[in-house]
Amino acid sequence: MKLAFVYDAVYPWIKGGVERRLYEIGKRLADKHEVWWFGLKWWDGTDRELDRIHIHGVGRWRNHLYVRGRRSIEEGVYFGFKTLIGLRGNFDLIDCQEFPYFSCFSSKIHSIIKGSSLIITWHEVWRDYWFEYLGKKGFFGWIAEKLVSKLTNRNIAVSERTRRDLEKMRVKAEVIPNGIDFKLIQKTKKSEEESDIIFVGRLTREKNVDLLIKSVKLLKMEIPDIKCVIIGDGPEKESLKIFSKNLGVSENIIFKGFLDNYADVISHIKASKLFVLPSSREGFGIVALEANACSLPVITVKHERNAACDLIIDNVNGFICLPSAEEIAEKVKWAAQRNMSKECVENAKRYDWNEIVNSYEHFLNA
Repeated sequence: MKLAFVYDAVYPWIKGGVERRLYEIGKRLADKHEVWWFGLKWWDGTDRELDRIHIHGVGRWRNHLYVRGRRSIEEGVYFGFKTLIGLRGNFDLIDCQEFPYFSCFSSKIHSIIKGSSLIITWHEVWRDYWFEYLGKKGFFGWIAEKLVSKLTNRNIAVSERTRRDLEKMRVKAEVIPNGIDFKLIQKTKKSEEESDIIFVGRLTREKNVDLLIKSVKLLKMEIPDIKCVIIGDGPEKESLKIFSKNLGVSENIIFKGFLDNYADVISHIKASKLFVLPSSREGFGIVALEANACSLPVITVKHERNAACDLIIDNVNGFICLPSAEEIAEKVKWAAQRNMSKECVENAKRYDWNEIVNSYEHFLNA
Protein backbone atom coordinates (compact mmCIF):
# COMPACT_ATOMS: atom_id res chain seq x y z
CA MET A 1 0.00 0.00 0.00
CA LYS A 2 1.22 3.50 -0.81
CA LEU A 3 0.14 6.15 1.71
CA ALA A 4 0.60 9.93 1.78
CA PHE A 5 0.36 12.11 4.88
CA VAL A 6 -0.40 15.78 4.19
CA TYR A 7 0.54 18.31 6.87
CA ASP A 8 2.56 21.51 6.67
CA ALA A 9 4.66 21.19 9.85
CA VAL A 10 7.16 18.33 9.65
CA TYR A 11 8.90 16.39 12.42
CA PRO A 12 11.64 16.73 13.65
CA TRP A 13 12.02 20.33 12.45
CA ILE A 14 8.76 21.18 14.24
CA LYS A 15 7.79 19.16 17.29
CA GLY A 16 4.11 19.28 18.16
CA GLY A 17 1.46 16.68 18.83
CA VAL A 18 0.32 16.32 15.21
CA GLU A 19 3.87 16.07 13.90
CA ARG A 20 4.72 13.46 16.50
CA ARG A 21 1.64 11.43 15.62
CA LEU A 22 2.45 11.29 11.91
CA TYR A 23 6.06 10.41 12.58
CA GLU A 24 5.29 7.64 15.07
CA ILE A 25 2.54 6.09 12.93
CA GLY A 26 4.47 6.58 9.70
CA LYS A 27 7.70 4.92 10.78
CA ARG A 28 5.80 1.85 12.00
CA LEU A 29 3.68 1.58 8.87
CA ALA A 30 6.88 1.81 6.80
CA ASP A 31 7.69 -1.75 7.90
CA LYS A 32 5.06 -2.98 5.41
CA HIS A 33 3.97 0.00 3.32
CA GLU A 34 5.41 2.88 1.31
CA VAL A 35 4.87 6.05 3.35
CA TRP A 36 5.21 9.65 2.16
CA TRP A 37 4.84 12.93 4.01
CA PHE A 38 4.03 16.08 2.04
CA GLY A 39 4.73 19.23 4.04
CA LEU A 40 6.60 22.48 3.83
CA LYS A 41 10.36 22.43 3.42
CA TRP A 42 11.85 23.39 6.77
CA TRP A 43 15.29 22.03 5.87
CA ASP A 44 18.02 22.80 3.35
CA GLY A 45 18.81 20.56 0.41
CA THR A 46 16.73 17.91 -1.31
CA ASP A 47 13.93 15.65 -0.08
CA ARG A 48 14.63 13.65 3.04
CA GLU A 49 14.02 10.15 4.30
CA LEU A 50 13.36 9.74 8.02
CA ASP A 51 12.99 6.22 9.41
CA ARG A 52 11.88 5.08 5.92
CA ILE A 53 9.29 7.87 5.62
CA HIS A 54 9.81 9.76 2.35
CA ILE A 55 9.53 13.47 3.17
CA HIS A 56 8.77 15.87 0.32
CA GLY A 57 8.71 19.64 0.71
CA VAL A 58 6.08 21.21 -1.55
CA GLY A 59 7.37 24.71 -0.83
CA ARG A 60 9.41 26.78 1.59
CA TRP A 61 7.73 29.12 4.05
CA ARG A 62 10.30 31.67 5.17
CA ASN A 63 8.17 33.40 7.81
CA HIS A 64 7.01 32.15 11.20
CA LEU A 65 4.42 29.41 11.54
CA TYR A 66 2.79 31.47 14.30
CA VAL A 67 1.88 35.16 14.24
CA ARG A 68 1.10 36.79 17.61
CA GLY A 69 0.62 33.35 19.13
CA ARG A 70 -1.77 32.15 16.41
CA ARG A 71 -1.25 29.98 13.37
CA SER A 72 -0.53 32.13 10.31
CA ILE A 73 -3.51 32.23 7.93
CA GLU A 74 -1.20 33.27 5.09
CA GLU A 75 0.92 30.18 5.72
CA GLY A 76 -2.18 27.97 5.53
CA VAL A 77 -3.20 29.49 2.19
CA TYR A 78 0.36 29.14 0.89
CA PHE A 79 0.54 25.47 1.91
CA GLY A 80 -2.85 24.77 0.34
CA PHE A 81 -1.70 26.22 -2.99
CA LYS A 82 1.66 24.44 -2.86
CA THR A 83 -0.08 21.15 -2.05
CA LEU A 84 -2.33 21.62 -5.08
CA ILE A 85 0.67 21.67 -7.41
CA GLY A 86 3.16 19.71 -5.32
CA LEU A 87 1.19 16.62 -4.26
CA ARG A 88 2.42 14.29 -6.96
CA GLY A 89 2.32 10.55 -7.45
CA ASN A 90 -0.24 7.78 -7.28
CA PHE A 91 -1.34 6.84 -3.79
CA ASP A 92 -3.80 4.30 -2.51
CA LEU A 93 -4.65 6.54 0.43
CA ILE A 94 -4.13 10.19 1.34
CA ASP A 95 -4.40 11.09 5.02
CA CYS A 96 -4.74 14.87 5.25
CA GLN A 97 -4.84 16.60 8.64
CA GLU A 98 -7.90 18.82 8.89
CA PHE A 99 -5.92 21.98 9.66
CA PRO A 100 -4.88 24.15 7.89
CA TYR A 101 -8.06 23.54 5.91
CA PHE A 102 -6.86 24.66 2.47
CA SER A 103 -4.66 21.58 1.98
CA CYS A 104 -7.72 19.37 2.46
CA PHE A 105 -9.31 20.82 -0.69
CA SER A 106 -6.07 20.31 -2.62
CA SER A 107 -5.89 16.71 -1.38
CA LYS A 108 -9.49 16.14 -2.43
CA ILE A 109 -8.76 17.36 -5.98
CA HIS A 110 -5.72 15.08 -6.17
CA SER A 111 -7.70 12.09 -4.88
CA ILE A 112 -10.37 12.60 -7.56
CA ILE A 113 -7.82 12.93 -10.37
CA LYS A 114 -5.69 9.98 -9.25
CA GLY A 115 -8.45 7.78 -7.86
CA SER A 116 -7.05 7.74 -4.31
CA SER A 117 -9.08 7.30 -1.14
CA LEU A 118 -9.11 10.45 0.99
CA ILE A 119 -8.96 10.31 4.77
CA ILE A 120 -9.20 13.43 6.91
CA THR A 121 -7.81 13.23 10.44
CA TRP A 122 -9.47 15.67 12.84
CA HIS A 123 -7.47 16.90 15.82
CA GLU A 124 -9.97 19.54 16.89
CA VAL A 125 -13.38 20.86 15.84
CA TRP A 126 -13.88 24.55 16.54
CA ARG A 127 -17.35 25.34 15.16
CA ASP A 128 -18.59 28.48 17.01
CA TYR A 129 -15.23 28.90 18.76
CA TRP A 130 -14.01 30.49 15.53
CA PHE A 131 -16.04 33.61 16.38
CA GLU A 132 -14.53 33.76 19.87
CA TYR A 133 -11.07 33.32 18.37
CA LEU A 134 -11.27 35.82 15.48
CA GLY A 135 -14.50 37.78 16.00
CA LYS A 136 -16.44 38.43 12.79
CA LYS A 137 -13.51 37.15 10.73
CA GLY A 138 -14.11 33.78 12.37
CA PHE A 139 -16.91 33.24 9.84
CA PHE A 140 -14.31 32.27 7.24
CA GLY A 141 -12.80 29.66 9.56
CA TRP A 142 -16.27 28.39 10.44
CA ILE A 143 -17.31 27.98 6.80
CA ALA A 144 -13.96 26.39 5.83
CA GLU A 145 -14.31 23.81 8.62
CA LYS A 146 -17.88 23.11 7.54
CA LEU A 147 -16.82 22.55 3.93
CA VAL A 148 -13.93 20.27 4.93
CA SER A 149 -16.38 18.09 6.87
CA LYS A 150 -18.14 17.33 3.56
CA LEU A 151 -15.07 16.22 1.59
CA THR A 152 -15.02 12.52 2.53
CA ASN A 153 -16.89 9.87 4.48
CA ARG A 154 -13.62 8.47 5.84
CA ASN A 155 -12.81 10.54 8.92
CA ILE A 156 -10.57 9.90 11.91
CA ALA A 157 -10.98 11.69 15.24
CA VAL A 158 -8.01 11.65 17.61
CA SER A 159 -10.21 11.87 20.71
CA GLU A 160 -13.71 11.08 21.89
CA ARG A 161 -14.29 14.79 22.36
CA THR A 162 -13.46 15.49 18.73
CA ARG A 163 -15.68 12.60 17.64
CA ARG A 164 -18.59 14.05 19.63
CA ASP A 165 -17.99 17.48 18.09
CA LEU A 166 -18.00 15.93 14.61
CA GLU A 167 -21.29 14.18 15.41
CA LYS A 168 -22.82 17.60 16.01
CA MET A 169 -21.87 18.38 12.41
CA ARG A 170 -23.43 15.06 11.32
CA VAL A 171 -20.02 13.62 10.50
CA LYS A 172 -19.16 10.05 11.49
CA ALA A 173 -15.58 9.36 12.52
CA GLU A 174 -13.49 6.51 13.87
CA VAL A 175 -11.54 7.31 17.04
CA ILE A 176 -7.85 6.49 16.66
CA PRO A 177 -6.11 8.35 19.47
CA ASN A 178 -2.63 9.71 19.78
CA GLY A 179 -0.15 7.61 21.66
CA ILE A 180 3.16 7.40 23.47
CA ASP A 181 6.34 5.34 23.18
CA PHE A 182 5.70 3.50 26.41
CA LYS A 183 8.84 1.34 26.35
CA LEU A 184 11.10 4.32 25.63
CA ILE A 185 9.58 6.25 28.53
CA GLN A 186 10.08 3.29 30.86
CA LYS A 187 13.75 3.04 29.89
CA THR A 188 14.48 6.76 30.34
CA LYS A 189 16.23 7.64 33.59
CA LYS A 190 14.96 10.49 35.72
CA SER A 191 16.80 13.78 35.94
CA GLU A 192 18.80 14.71 39.00
CA GLU A 193 16.89 18.02 39.01
CA GLU A 194 13.85 17.10 41.10
CA SER A 195 10.67 19.17 41.39
CA ASP A 196 7.28 19.10 43.05
CA ILE A 197 5.21 20.21 40.03
CA ILE A 198 5.93 20.20 36.32
CA PHE A 199 4.28 21.60 33.20
CA VAL A 200 5.27 20.86 29.60
CA GLY A 201 3.75 22.64 26.62
CA ARG A 202 3.74 25.62 24.31
CA LEU A 203 3.41 28.83 26.32
CA THR A 204 0.26 30.30 24.79
CA ARG A 205 -2.76 32.00 26.32
CA GLU A 206 -4.91 28.85 26.09
CA LYS A 207 -2.47 26.88 28.26
CA ASN A 208 -3.37 29.10 31.26
CA VAL A 209 0.06 28.75 32.86
CA ASP A 210 -0.73 31.88 34.86
CA LEU A 211 -3.19 29.77 36.88
CA LEU A 212 -0.38 27.37 37.72
CA ILE A 213 1.83 30.25 38.82
CA LYS A 214 -0.97 31.64 41.02
CA SER A 215 -1.45 28.20 42.59
CA VAL A 216 2.28 28.05 43.40
CA LYS A 217 1.87 31.40 45.16
CA LEU A 218 -0.89 29.90 47.31
CA LEU A 219 1.04 26.71 48.00
CA LYS A 220 4.16 28.64 48.97
CA MET A 221 2.42 29.85 52.11
CA GLU A 222 2.46 26.25 53.40
CA ILE A 223 5.45 24.93 51.43
CA PRO A 224 8.00 27.78 51.22
CA ASP A 225 10.52 25.80 49.12
CA ILE A 226 8.01 24.37 46.64
CA LYS A 227 9.58 23.94 43.20
CA CYS A 228 7.74 24.09 39.88
CA VAL A 229 9.43 23.41 36.53
CA ILE A 230 7.94 24.84 33.32
CA ILE A 231 9.23 23.34 30.07
CA GLY A 232 8.31 25.00 26.79
CA ASP A 233 8.50 28.16 24.78
CA GLY A 234 5.96 30.49 23.19
CA PRO A 235 4.61 34.03 23.00
CA GLU A 236 3.60 34.15 26.68
CA LYS A 237 7.00 33.15 28.07
CA GLU A 238 8.39 36.59 28.96
CA SER A 239 5.10 37.88 30.40
CA LEU A 240 4.83 34.73 32.55
CA LYS A 241 8.34 35.31 33.87
CA ILE A 242 7.42 38.87 34.83
CA PHE A 243 4.15 37.62 36.36
CA SER A 244 5.96 35.08 38.55
CA LYS A 245 8.42 37.76 39.69
CA ASN A 246 5.59 40.16 40.58
CA LEU A 247 3.89 37.42 42.62
CA GLY A 248 7.11 36.73 44.48
CA VAL A 249 7.55 33.15 43.27
CA SER A 250 10.36 33.57 40.74
CA GLU A 251 12.66 31.54 43.01
CA ASN A 252 10.11 28.72 43.10
CA ILE A 253 9.48 28.52 39.35
CA ILE A 254 12.14 27.42 36.88
CA PHE A 255 11.54 28.19 33.21
CA LYS A 256 13.56 25.59 31.31
CA GLY A 257 12.53 26.79 27.86
CA PHE A 258 12.19 24.42 24.92
CA LEU A 259 14.14 21.16 25.29
CA ASP A 260 15.15 19.77 21.92
CA ASN A 261 15.85 16.27 23.23
CA TYR A 262 12.68 14.27 23.94
CA ALA A 263 14.50 12.11 26.50
CA ASP A 264 15.41 15.24 28.46
CA VAL A 265 11.73 16.19 28.70
CA ILE A 266 10.78 12.72 29.93
CA SER A 267 13.64 12.65 32.44
CA HIS A 268 12.43 15.95 33.96
CA ILE A 269 8.86 14.65 34.16
CA LYS A 270 10.11 11.52 35.93
CA ALA A 271 11.96 13.69 38.43
CA SER A 272 8.77 15.48 39.46
CA LYS A 273 5.89 14.44 41.70
CA LEU A 274 2.90 15.88 39.88
CA PHE A 275 1.97 17.16 36.43
CA VAL A 276 -0.36 20.16 36.05
CA LEU A 277 -2.06 20.85 32.69
CA PRO A 278 -4.37 23.87 33.16
CA SER A 279 -5.25 24.24 29.45
CA SER A 280 -8.66 25.44 28.37
CA ARG A 281 -8.04 23.96 24.92
CA GLU A 282 -6.32 20.65 24.12
CA GLY A 283 -6.96 18.70 20.94
CA PHE A 284 -5.76 15.57 22.73
CA GLY A 285 -3.12 16.04 25.43
CA ILE A 286 -0.33 13.54 24.72
CA VAL A 287 1.73 15.06 27.50
CA ALA A 288 -0.86 13.87 30.05
CA LEU A 289 -0.26 10.29 28.94
CA GLU A 290 3.51 10.81 29.03
CA ALA A 291 3.19 12.05 32.60
CA ASN A 292 1.07 9.02 33.54
CA ALA A 293 3.66 6.72 31.95
CA CYS A 294 6.22 8.39 34.25
CA SER A 295 3.96 7.44 37.21
CA LEU A 296 2.78 11.03 37.71
CA PRO A 297 -0.87 11.88 38.34
CA VAL A 298 -2.18 14.74 36.21
CA ILE A 299 -4.23 17.71 37.34
CA THR A 300 -6.19 19.26 34.48
CA VAL A 301 -9.11 21.66 34.32
CA LYS A 302 -12.70 21.10 33.30
CA HIS A 303 -13.41 22.88 30.03
CA GLU A 304 -15.50 21.94 27.02
CA ARG A 305 -12.47 22.28 24.71
CA ASN A 306 -10.00 20.40 26.87
CA ALA A 307 -9.83 16.87 25.42
CA ALA A 308 -7.22 15.90 28.03
CA CYS A 309 -10.16 15.48 30.43
CA ASP A 310 -11.06 12.31 28.52
CA LEU A 311 -7.68 10.81 29.46
CA ILE A 312 -8.07 11.41 33.19
CA ILE A 313 -10.32 9.45 35.51
CA ASP A 314 -10.86 11.74 38.49
CA ASN A 315 -9.22 10.43 41.67
CA VAL A 316 -7.72 7.46 39.79
CA ASN A 317 -4.88 8.65 37.52
CA GLY A 318 -5.26 12.34 38.26
CA PHE A 319 -7.75 15.07 39.03
CA ILE A 320 -10.14 17.25 37.05
CA CYS A 321 -10.91 20.56 38.70
CA LEU A 322 -12.39 23.96 38.02
CA PRO A 323 -10.09 26.41 36.21
CA SER A 324 -8.95 28.38 39.25
CA ALA A 325 -5.67 28.70 41.13
CA GLU A 326 -7.43 27.82 44.40
CA GLU A 327 -8.80 24.57 42.95
CA ILE A 328 -5.44 23.58 41.48
CA ALA A 329 -3.67 24.27 44.78
CA GLU A 330 -6.18 22.14 46.67
CA LYS A 331 -5.74 19.25 44.23
CA VAL A 332 -1.95 19.51 44.54
CA LYS A 333 -2.26 19.08 48.31
CA TRP A 334 -4.76 16.25 47.86
CA ALA A 335 -2.47 14.45 45.37
CA ALA A 336 0.41 14.62 47.86
CA GLN A 337 -1.58 12.31 50.15
CA ARG A 338 -2.26 9.68 47.47
CA ASN A 339 -0.16 7.05 45.70
CA MET A 340 -1.63 6.74 42.21
CA SER A 341 1.46 5.55 40.33
CA LYS A 342 0.13 2.07 39.50
CA GLU A 343 -3.14 3.42 38.07
CA CYS A 344 -1.25 6.08 36.09
CA VAL A 345 1.05 3.57 34.42
CA GLU A 346 -1.78 1.16 33.64
CA ASN A 347 -3.72 3.94 31.93
CA ALA A 348 -0.73 5.06 29.85
CA LYS A 349 0.15 1.53 28.75
CA ARG A 350 -3.10 1.31 26.75
CA TYR A 351 -1.91 4.13 24.48
CA ASP A 352 1.37 2.62 23.29
CA TRP A 353 2.02 3.61 19.63
CA ASN A 354 2.14 -0.03 18.54
CA GLU A 355 -1.45 -0.48 19.67
CA ILE A 356 -2.47 2.76 17.95
CA VAL A 357 -0.88 1.68 14.66
CA ASN A 358 -2.76 -1.64 14.76
CA SER A 359 -6.04 0.29 14.99
CA TYR A 360 -4.94 2.69 12.24
CA GLU A 361 -3.96 -0.10 9.87
CA HIS A 362 -7.26 -1.86 10.49
CA PHE A 363 -9.04 1.37 9.52
CA LEU A 364 -6.99 1.67 6.33
CA ASN A 365 -7.96 -1.84 5.27
CA ALA A 366 -11.64 -1.50 6.12
